[in-house]
Parts: sequence; C-alpha cells; structure tokens
Amino acid sequence: VTDSRSDLEDLHLYATPREQRFRRFASLEFEGQLYMTPHDFIQAVTSDEPKHAKKWRSLSKQELNQILMETPPVWKGSSKLFRNLNEKGVISYTEYLFLLCILTKPHAGFRIAFNMFDTDGNEMVDKKEFLVLQEIFRKKNEKREKRGDEEKRAMLRLQLYGYHTPTNSVLKTEGEDLVPRSYWDTLRRSTSQALFSDLAERADDYASSLSDTTLLVHFFGKKGKAELNFEDFYRFMDNLQTEVLEIEFLSYSNGMNTISEEDFAHILLRYTNVENTSSYLENMRGSIPEEKGITFEEFRSFFQFLNNLEDFTIAMQMYNFASRSIGQDEFKRAVYVATGVKLSPHLVNTVFKIFDVDRDDQLSYKEFIGIMKDRLNRGFRGYKPIQRYTTFKSCVRKELYSR
Repeated sequence: VTDSRSDLEDLHLYATPREQRFRRFASLEFEGQLYMTPHDFIQAVTSDEPKHAKKWRSLSKQELNQILMETPPVWKGSSKLFRNLNEKGVISYTEYLFLLCILTKPHAGFRIAFNMFDTDGNEMVDKKEFLVLQEIFRKKNEKREKRGDEEKRAMLRLQLYGYHTPTNSVLKTEGEDLVPRSYWDTLRRSTSQALFSDLAERADDYASSLSDTTLLVHFFGKKGKAELNFEDFYRFMDNLQTEVLEIEFLSYSNGMNTISEEDFAHILLRYTNVENTSSYLENMRGSIPEEKGITFEEFRSFFQFLNNLEDFTIAMQMYNFASRSIGQDEFKRAVYVATGVKLSPHLVNTVFKIFDVDRDDQLSYKEFIGIMKDRLNRGFRGYKPIQRYTTFKSCVRKELYSR
C-alpha cells in the first residue's frame, strides 16, 4: 500500500472531480503513478462507488512487464476486451479521460476523432502522435491546478501524470497564449504542426520517460512500432461502447434476453440529478400494465441516440418554435432524421411513459433533454452537470477546462 487513507482524503482537496474519481477507483501504483485496471475502469463507469475501499497495490517492473506481454494486439480486440483483461492491465489517468470521451461519442464522429490524432495526415496514427494528446492534457491541467500546498500538488501531479519536475520545465510555455481555446478546430484544418511543433518535437523525450500501458501496447505493439489504422480505431471505440452497455444490461437481465421496462427506467435515471425518481417509476408502472421487456438491441440503439443528443435537440427545437406538440411519431421521426437511429415503437412508448408525467402522451422535451444530459455525465452524480460531448474536440476541451 502506497498511501494511508488520511493521505488519500488530504490530496483529494487538491483534485478536480474527475481526478478524485480516478483516484477512488484506481487500484495500482507504479513508480509513484496511479493506474486503473480494466476492471477498475468498468467499475468507475457503471458504479456510483467502488465496491471495496481501494488500497493501491505497488507493481514491480517484472509484474508490469508480464501484464503488458499478455496484452492482445488491436486486431484481436472485441466487445469483451476489458472483461477478459480484468485485473491484467494498466490504464493511466489521461487514458481514462480519453476512454470517457469515447463512451459519449456518436459513431458518425469516429473519423473526426481519428483525424485529431493523425497530425501528419497519412491515414495512420503512430505512438508518437497518440502521446502528443497525452502531453496536451498534462499541459492544460497545469493551468487549472488548485492553488495551495505546492508539495501536495506535486504529489498529485506525480500520481496522475507520472512526472516529478516543476510544471514550468515540462514543456515550453512561450507563446502559449497564441494557442486558441478551440485548438481542435485548428487541428482539423491540418495546421496543428505549426501550433504544436514544440510538443511534437519533444514527443520522443517524454515517450521515453513514460511507462508503457495496456492501451499503448494494444494499439502500437509491444515494441511501440506498429501504427493504428482507422478501421482498427473505429472497431476499438465501437467495442468499448458496446462492452459498457452490455455490462449494464446484463447486471439487470439475470441471464434473460430482456430487461424490464422498470429496470430500463432505473438505468436511465441512475446517474441523473433527478431527486424523486419514484414518481417517474410509479408513473410508468401505471402506464405499462403488461411487461414486454427491452431487448439489448433496443437498449443499445437508445444509447446510440443519446450520443447524438445535440443534433436531436436542434430537431426538437424546430417543433417547439412551431408550437407543435411532440407525440411519439414526431419523437421517433426526429430521432431518425437527426441521428440516423431507428427506435422501436415499444422503446419510444416506454420512454414516453417514463417522462410523460402529466400523461397527455406528449413529451416535455426540455425536461427530457435536461435529464438525459445528466445521464451522459456517467459517474459524476452530484456534481454540477456539464454539457454532453458533441464532438471529440468538445469532449477534450471539456476535460481540459473543467474544474
């Protein structure tokens, strides 16, 4: 064990909510830096709290090497990757942020995410390009560190990012104000090398100082020389989304092919700021007398729709501006037009019965969208809601600038 419980709580005072959550669920430590196992990550995105109080276990270099040796290559990925790896994997804090981005990303935007990493435009992402994002996370984090005991902040920096050096020596900072807040937009226009040449030039330096992780070996091979193509990148993102949804679904289905409509309502409301969930559940029980059940395909299609919530919101506002009521047919059409996702009539009916509190068979879209935005803040119940991630650039921007 590397730290006492009192020290854990003490450092929490200097951490942001996401940093606090990572530290609560992480179970491994190597050379002072904390890591999650794949099992820890799954717990962090499907549970409110760890099942057991975490004590960080120190990994030896030999143990870490053995874990990485057993990491499968990206072409052997599946929607059971994290479950199969279980405790045999290490995930850094910046990778945790990256994986959180993936969970709320629409399929249509996967190409944009890939292009963010592919800074030289050769349709492949190498390890060096991937690590530039990690260094951007670290650099931006320094701007929002909480003021206070410098020693404590240095300890927290080591735990999360694995470096001891003073913040002003990690990267060149001259001209920093010239980097626009919306730099991912600039990156998409293929001008990133001019803006981030200092990061790219130093990528080899910080790559050599970082320990390899399960994700780096999975993407770029044990020697770090492999390159990642879009097809493999897409498959990884799709598999991760599917895996987390499968785990949530299976936790309620008890081996059956469906979950109850009430269970579906529980899952939708579990990470929201809705205080009186019982009123929604009672309303639904009275409106759906015969239980039919929600299949996994219906369940998955709904969460694919949620990852496109911003586009759907625009479509719904058009109905609102026209003073049109929103019935089930209008809702289903708006979902398909905005997101390309077809929701089954039974699923749409179930959603209406959950949220149609006054039972007029019309949806209050403002209330529905507000609650669903909360749901996309998976794992941060009780914190101030943040806006959903509409694109990879906004996802990263939220991670970098949120406190």
